Amino acid sequence: MKKDKKAVILFSGGLDSTTVLYYALSKGYKCSCLMFDYGQKHNKELKSAVKIAKTVKVKYSIIKINFPWSNDALTNKNKSVPVHKVLPKTIPPTYVPGRNTLFLSYALSVAQSINAQVIFIGVNAIDFSNYPDCAPNFIKAYNSVLKALKTKITVQTPLLKLNKAQIIKLGAKLNVPYKNTWTCYNSYKKPCMKCDSCKLRAKGFKEAKFNDPAIA
Repeated sequence: MKKDKKAVILFSGGLDSTTVLYYALSKGYKCSCLMFDYGQKHNKELKSAVKIAKTVKVKYSIIKINFPWSNDALTNKNKSVPVHKVLPKTIPPTYVPGRNTLFLSYALSVAQSINAQVIFIGVNAIDFSNYPDCAPNFIKAYNSVLKALKTKITVQTPLLKLNKAQIIKLGAKLNVPYKNTWTCYNSYKKPCMKCDSCKLRAKGFKEAKFNDPAIA
């Protein structure tokens, strides 16, 4: 009897992770979504994540963690989300140290518990915010950790070498409901269109020649 294809999706409800969820479903994986409430200022993304997970009828869990020592602009209440005229080429203040390492470790625990073969994460290293834990060498290193743990689970990154326009075009083919995704680093009523994340999203839709349904 063929083993069920199971996957754990690190899911934020944003453009990238939603595309990855739909990609995994299209490949026949039975998906479990793992969401995180980590004190992020844009925790509105969790509402989007839950809505999307319910729409496609996949199991999901929300894990609450915190970074009491945080000094980054996403979780420190005393710091504002920066607005850059030009996207930075160095690590920006919105980088949360250790975040993806922690997320992947939780995903590994879930994957081993439910006998999943794959952990999917929506990182990409083309149009991104220069976060070191979204880079190819980080993913390669984490897969080496999994190998050292004598597990056959792998971390897969189908968007890693795609730019935002290519991701959006892929999502369009998969009927991803981008209208329901939340990308902004703030939790306003509407996307701020000024933070790095909003700018990268806008750049992607413009280059893909699609209107962004979330701001229409």
